[in-house]
This record gives sequence, C-alpha cells and structure tokens, in this order.
Amino acid sequence: MKVSKGVISIATAAFVSFSFLSAQAQVNAPAPVGPVPTPAQLAWHQMETNAFVHFTINTFTDKEWGYGDESPKLFNPAATDAMQWARVLKETGFKQMILTCKHHDGFCLWPTKYTEHSIKNSPYKNGKGDIVKEASDACKKYGLKFGVYLSPWDRNRADYGTPDYITYYRNQLKELFTGYGPVCEMWFDGANGGDGYYGGAREKRKIDGKTYYDWPATLSLVRQMQPNVIFFSDAGPGVRWVGNERGVAGETNWNTITPDTLYAGKAGIEDLLNTGSEDGTAWIPAEVDVSIRPGWFYHKKEDSLVKTAQQLFDIYLTSVGRGAVLLLNIPPDQRGLFHEKDIKSLYGFRNILNRELGKNKAAGASATASNFRGKAGAYAAGNAVDNSNETYWATDDEVTTASLEINTGKVQTFKYIMLQEYIKLGQRVKSFTVEVWNNDAWQQVAAGTTIGYKRILKLTPVKAGKVRVNITASKACPLISNVALY
Repeated sequence: MKVSKGVISIATAAFVSFSFLSAQAQVNAPAPVGPVPTPAQLAWHQMETNAFVHFTINTFTDKEWGYGDESPKLFNPAATDAMQWARVLKETGFKQMILTCKHHDGFCLWPTKYTEHSIKNSPYKNGKGDIVKEASDACKKYGLKFGVYLSPWDRNRADYGTPDYITYYRNQLKELFTGYGPVCEMWFDGANGGDGYYGGAREKRKIDGKTYYDWPATLSLVRQMQPNVIFFSDAGPGVRWVGNERGVAGETNWNTITPDTLYAGKAGIEDLLNTGSEDGTAWIPAEVDVSIRPGWFYHKKEDSLVKTAQQLFDIYLTSVGRGAVLLLNIPPDQRGLFHEKDIKSLYGFRNILNRELGKNKAAGASATASNFRGKAGAYAAGNAVDNSNETYWATDDEVTTASLEINTGKVQTFKYIMLQEYIKLGQRVKSFTVEVWNNDAWQQVAAGTTIGYKRILKLTPVKAGKVRVNITASKACPLISNVALY
C-alpha cells in the first residue's frame, strides 16, 4: 500500500520529537556535592529576615544582664501589645519572631510551674499574664513563624551547676514545646557560668560548657516533641552563630562547618563561624544576630542611637547579601511596645529595600552560556533568569569554570547584581567575576568568592545592556538558579 508523503512527514516529525525527548531524558541531574540542607533548613534560608524580641525584667532595671535577684514585681508593662510587634514585623517583611522567654537572670515570661521567678508573680495582668502565649498568638494571626530563646545559664537558680538544673531546664523546654503551638527555631547561646544570685549564694559558678548540658540528649528531647525545629547555637546543629553581633557575615561564607569539636561558648572560633569551612562535614549555615540599638534590651538613653534605615539596609547587604539570614533585634520598651523610633527605622528600611532591590532589570532577558549540561533545555542558561528557585543553569560534570551572559535588550543602569546557587544539591562556587559590555569590550565590575543561597554585590552604578557572570572556580559543576540586576 502506498503511504502519502504527508503521513511520512508526520511520522518522521514524531520520531524526531521522541528522539529529542529521549536524549533529554538521558541527561542526568548533577549529583549532590558535600552536605546539603534539610527541608527545614532550606525553608529557614528562604525566610531571609527574622526578628529577635528581647523583653524581660531587664527592660525595667535598665540592665543588659540581670543578676537573678530582681523581684518579679518590677515587671509591669502596662500596654503590652504583641499584636503590634507582629503587625510591624509583617508589614516590614520579617518572617519569624524569636522571643526571649528566659534570659540569664532566670525570669520567665510564661507562668511556668517549675519556678516562682516568673510572670505569675508580677503585677502584669494580676499575675495571669503569659507573654509567650501573646507572642505566639500574634505570630499566628500575622502569619509569622515563632521561635523561642531559653538561656541555658540561670543566675537565679540555686541548683545551677548541678544535674538537677538540667532537669529543670528540660522541664521548661517541655512546657514551651508542648503548650504554644509550632516552634520554628530554638535559640541558645554560649553565655554560661559566672557570678550570680543563685538562690542567695551570691557567688561565681563555673561549668564545663562542652559537657554540662548534655546537648545531644536535650535536643533529642525537643525533636521528639517537634521534629522540624531548627536549633541555633555557636555550633548548630541547625544553624550557627556568625561570630559577631555587628551584622556582618563573611565575604566568604560557606554553609558548612565540621562541628565535632565545636560547642556553645567555645572561645576562639569566631573567624571559623564567620566564614564556615569549604570542606565542612555538616550543613550549618550562619545566622546574623544584631540589634537595632546598641543594647539588646530597651534603654531610654539609647532612643537617639537607633540604627537608621540606611544602616539597616547596609546590614541587609552584609548578611542576607552574603548568603546568611538576618536576625534583627527590636526590644519592646517599658510600655511593652516597639518604640516609635525603632518602628520608623523599620519602615524606612523596607522602603529602601523595595526601592533598591524591588525591580529586577534582568526579567525577560535572554541568556546564553559557554556550556550547559548535555545541551539539554532543563539545564540551559535561560533557567538563571526565569525567576524560579526550582530551575537552574548547570554545566557538564567536567566543567567547573564557565560563563553566563545575560542580554537585557537595552542599555540600563545597574547598581546591584544578585546571584543564587541551587543549594538543594550543595554549595559549589568558590570564586566568580562579573563583567559588563562597555565600549565594545568586557569590563570587570565585581568579583566574589562564595555565593550560596544568595549573594548581592553593590556596584558602582554602570550602564550596560549585557552582563557576564564568570564562574572562575567551583567544587563541582556550578548550579546557578537566579541572576537578577537592580
């Protein structure tokens, strides 16, 4: 039987299409390199800006670290409004609120049944108040994640330094993790041991921070109650301290460290915490904690020293812009409210952020690359400018240096470039440069080391229509999920 030419052409087209799809299917995705984030850690990265709320009896004694002998009757914020805190945070772009449920002085912001040194013996709401519940409820209403800080050190407890205190600490964690809904992040630091009230002993006590708390058992207890909680401490295991309280992550910032010899409070590890370790054995990214004021608790004398909106934006660039998460502290005043000057700076910060990084001039741009994986569209250059975190440009396995060129179609002024790696498969890039096409030649305008979840470089304003990102060193084939120009 004679077959028409039309039928043959359709069949041929179908065969060619099938062959093309088969070729695409044969291009394997890149293998993971090194440690990778858990789903909970990945969600934490994506929050980018979180808030700390330092509020306790120190707010009324004008101290940063209470001694532990303060009377609960001093705690009396007449106008506390956690809804105000959450509303301001939501409107200024923050994703989580972490509350200091107990600081070093031992005063508890919830009516714990394990000590009398708590809000239940304060004038606040005639002893019926519960700031932890108010904060948790406010977070639920405004769609924020909720976190808790529970100081391991307790200058009030007579049993601090003995095994009985560890039981006390764990009992309080049980209250917090079973009575207030989901807790996204548990925060504890390395301030452990020193002088204190200690039930009237008024002495200095020293503990071995490496062994006293038996953190593995304590964290296991918490995981049994809430498996997805992120643990912050100097060494993680969920996220790590950045090594300073200035708001500055390392320009080189690996999300990995090797935590086997690290513990909360260990001295001399600030540089390691700031930069991470290229060959670290665990994914423990940096959280940048910094206060909007010089102190962590409210002090009236600091009303004139609140960081400006521009200072907060600069901190954003040295924290989120270096692949970390920003944890900005905003301390309520003696009324129990965020102070007006703090609020003004927060809204100003959000306005600058929207103005400077609100319009991606690479949206809709075309992109080409010196190499893309198996010549498969799933890994083509265009994936870096499609504004999706789930697609990425990737090179062949043997290619660890490559260039990505973006053409916006017209000459524009750029002040910032933003890069993101596809960190689900690990952090790879060790160094890169950025060039623009200017006067019929490529001109270098920026260079960096690591990228990670996000890297933002501030440029001297430059006019160009084409931008080229050169990956000059990588642990394995680079995976770039997003490039944006502002």
